[in-house]
Amino acid sequence: MKLSRRNFLATGAALPLFGAAQTSRPGHAWYQTMRRCGQVNFNEMDPGRLDIAQWVDYWSSLKLDALLLNAGGIMAFYPTRIPYHHRSQFLGAGDLFGDFTKAAKARGMRVVARLDCNLAYEEAVQAHPEWFVRSADGQPVKHRESPWLFQTCMFSTYFTDQMPAIIREVNSLYDVDGFFTNGWPGTGLPPACRCEACKRLAERGTAGFRDQHMARVLEVWKLWDNTAKEKKTDSVYVGNLGGGIRATTDMRRVAAVAGWFNADHQGRTGNTPIWDCAQQGRVAQSVMKGRTITNVTGSYANSQPLWRHTAKAPAEATMWMAQTTASGMVPWYHWLGGMPEDQRWRAPGRDFFQWIAKYEPHFVNKKPLAGVAVVFSQRMNSLYTPPGGGPPSDFLQGIYHALLEGRFLFDFVHEDDLDAKALKKYAAVILPNVAMLSDAQCEQLRSYAREGGGLLATFETARYDNQGARRKELGLADIFGAGLAGDIEGPKGNSYYARIEQRHAILAGFEETNILPGAEYRLPVKTRLPQAMTVMPPYPAFPPEMVYTRTPKTDEPAIVIQEEGMSRRVWLPGDVERSFWKSGDGDLSKLLQQAIRWVARDRMPAHVTGDGLVELFGWETEPGYAIHILNYTNPNFARGWFRETYPLGAQTVRIDIPEYVKVRKVTALRAGVDVKHKMTGQTLEFTLPSIADYEIAAVTKA
Repeated sequence: MKLSRRNFLATGAALPLFGAAQTSRPGHAWYQTMRRCGQVNFNEMDPGRLDIAQWVDYWSSLKLDALLLNAGGIMAFYPTRIPYHHRSQFLGAGDLFGDFTKAAKARGMRVVARLDCNLAYEEAVQAHPEWFVRSADGQPVKHRESPWLFQTCMFSTYFTDQMPAIIREVNSLYDVDGFFTNGWPGTGLPPACRCEACKRLAERGTAGFRDQHMARVLEVWKLWDNTAKEKKTDSVYVGNLGGGIRATTDMRRVAAVAGWFNADHQGRTGNTPIWDCAQQGRVAQSVMKGRTITNVTGSYANSQPLWRHTAKAPAEATMWMAQTTASGMVPWYHWLGGMPEDQRWRAPGRDFFQWIAKYEPHFVNKKPLAGVAVVFSQRMNSLYTPPGGGPPSDFLQGIYHALLEGRFLFDFVHEDDLDAKALKKYAAVILPNVAMLSDAQCEQLRSYAREGGGLLATFETARYDNQGARRKELGLADIFGAGLAGDIEGPKGNSYYARIEQRHAILAGFEETNILPGAEYRLPVKTRLPQAMTVMPPYPAFPPEMVYTRTPKTDEPAIVIQEEGMSRRVWLPGDVERSFWKSGDGDLSKLLQQAIRWVARDRMPAHVTGDGLVELFGWETEPGYAIHILNYTNPNFARGWFRETYPLGAQTVRIDIPEYVKVRKVTALRAGVDVKHKMTGQTLEFTLPSIADYEIAAVTKA
């Protein structure tokens, strides 16, 4: 009998559930303990020609815990009975998804069904016009590159009727362990739409629209997760997130309903720094707090220009997986299409996955080791327009780069997570132009400082409330001892300079100069505190005859330094971190590093000294401790791809160990050798002779 859509929706939940549910480790859903994921993305021509046995052999060689396979959505790769769920024209009487699932399960892999909820064929447009995004003139919106497909609207019943029906059908036919949606909910706003449902929403881009969008994301996420769990309680729905430090979707609210956070952060292109993936890990950790996070490494050339069927440089792909692992995420290796003609992508994934499987216990993290917290603000991404233009994330990029150069162990904390429990474990909190903070958030930061915590803030921090309304006075003026004295001022040829008035630990190493670069933009402030540096206003940069200061000295502070009890506080009233990011000026980085070190009293759980630009992560692990060192010393660290590795020399590591812990051995996991160590009091010290691309100093407790 041919089912109508109405008949199917009425009976879909009652379809037989074939296959027994797999058991999970007591107290843990299966995805909470997975360590390695893989994905092959089918295309329409794959049914009938893809060699399942060969693919399963490859994925098995990676020792995968979970494999993601296309089931349906845009296109069904199984014999669906759901109306308007378009089958691959090459499927015939076959069942690519079902056969591949059975083969993978036989080799011990969990299978997650990949769905795409974003597009559908014209047959669905004709039957259900209400499902689709509409342009201003009321026409359904076609996909730009594949114009025979049409964009679905997340506020339509496609998401609440059709997608749950597909999930139920897949659950009824196959022994799958979860569901994943490509491209949804994403990291920003949905496509502009003028369908009847969207006409009833607030104006796009307003706070009201953002609230409605987030409410819909949470509603649909919970619906799909509950539908997935109808068959097996430890099944899971996982959406497509990511965005790194540029994300606008409220990751904290999504994390509250997500059992598994997937970052579809597959690679970089253009002028993106290499640490983009590690930043994604820090963002996700700030909201998931130790729960499962995966990150996709695209093994293909996801660059601009784009070549999706040729392999990425192995050094770049390996560093992406290394950042994923170092930041506490689970690596997910990905290829598009079942008939690759370029086989070079296979070895980097196989080599890396086999290596982390060999040392798996050392990648089971219990909690991070960090001395400093950096506040990550998504409101800035959504609502703040920086003076002079450019992305709001430039402020965070600048402080991030300085932290890497200073070799700090640090965490991100989400702007809505500033309570005492979240902050008390850190020696200092950094606010890189976190311009929008509520009164309650300001009070949380005051309380932290009064309890002895260090604070460093820049530029317009707390000048606005959390809705973007400007305050008459800085929200943290009292705790920093600085108040507004004017509005933002920018460059006039030269940017402003900072004149050194008093020597201070923050200014160590600047003894041979009386002035330092200030910042491109500054917010004039006043203070009664002693001034270590004052502002020299901008003056012409051309012609050379005019390049001299007309005002060599003012009483406007370029830095405000305060120490009260155990709390040290620094306010930099200029966009110093953004100016560093834009210019690369080493004086600005050094100033930031030394200010951070001073407010934190240099209380770090570990120190790593040596040459090179590296990023550090520290973890308490099941066997003991692990210090991850990522080698970014490469001419392509700021753009393009890594094409080869430039090894570093010796790196000396010092870790403060609790008194009750005894160390049995220290192993350099990448090199695969034990290294000599010594204890001086409660400080563990050892030297790693060299580092290639990535090294983990794994400390095993006795």
